[in-house]
Amino acid sequence: MKHTKRVFVAGHQGMVGSAIVRQLEEKNVALVLRDRQSLDLLNQQAVADFFQAEQIDEVYLAAAKVGGIAANNNYPAEFIYQNLMIECNIIHSAHLAGIQKLLFLGSSCIYPKQAQQPMAESALLTGLLEATNEPYAVAKIAGIKLCESYNRQYDRDYRSVMPTNLYGQNDNFHPENSHVIPALIRRFHQAKQNNDDEVIAWGSGKPMREFLYVDDMASASMHVMALEKSAYLANTQPMLSHINVGTGIDCTIRELVETVAKVVGFKGDITFDTSKPDGAPRKLMDTSRLTALGWQFKTPLEEGLKLSYQWFLDNQDSFRQ
Repeated sequence: MKHTKRVFVAGHQGMVGSAIVRQLEEKNVALVLRDRQSLDLLNQQAVADFFQAEQIDEVYLAAAKVGGIAANNNYPAEFIYQNLMIECNIIHSAHLAGIQKLLFLGSSCIYPKQAQQPMAESALLTGLLEATNEPYAVAKIAGIKLCESYNRQYDRDYRSVMPTNLYGQNDNFHPENSHVIPALIRRFHQAKQNNDDEVIAWGSGKPMREFLYVDDMASASMHVMALEKSAYLANTQPMLSHINVGTGIDCTIRELVETVAKVVGFKGDITFDTSKPDGAPRKLMDTSRLTALGWQFKTPLEEGLKLSYQWFLDNQDSFRQ
């Protein structure tokens, strides 16, 4: 009888993990999923026991502690500790269990604040990181290097993808700890409901950002995981093995804010609070490596924002704070 591939998605209830699960459900695989109550990814022994017992074939490492500028500023210790522990526990335990294939999901914040734009994979470790999310970025860089180290020493096939800013279904809409798009959707929606005359957005509106709809990220993740090892190795280097995932298109924060307001239907004024931090001046991914490997995004920003807002409307009762 043919073996059905057993795939573990770490972080399956998060935005990216749940998108990967939705797409894997269309494949002939056996999904192995655990919530936080049944598997604490910060517990090394629990993770090791899980991998030894479950006979996993492939791992998608989408679990992480994530948040926006405010959350990164307020909880730097949690961001570096929890992300390092999750990565170390899963990657090492997967290796000990003899699992050959793993995909680690990182972040575009691994690149230096003043990296040349668009940011190529080769920009890694060439300059200082953006201070507001340095602990998170250091942890994600460590995840890449963990994968590369196990590949070099043990001939594993552990790959890394670095997404640009993601948004979409199952995003975090917390009023304080969310990323820019869900924060804006919630703020403009509440302003519309309250008939407010004005919405205040953080920063100057001048920084440039790139955004990728989460279902496209899931598609890219599965594409990279499915690549023949020879193709992956031919387009990467042993100590520069990660692959950028994005659209290759950016916009100003002002343009983003105005588009969200349009999608939500807010008719009032928009004011930019320049006393708030801007973060990096520009963050655009060079996606030529992934394009050469045969993948491109499908969801334009405004279409993705409409899908995200509809999901917010359909689910807002479940995350009222």
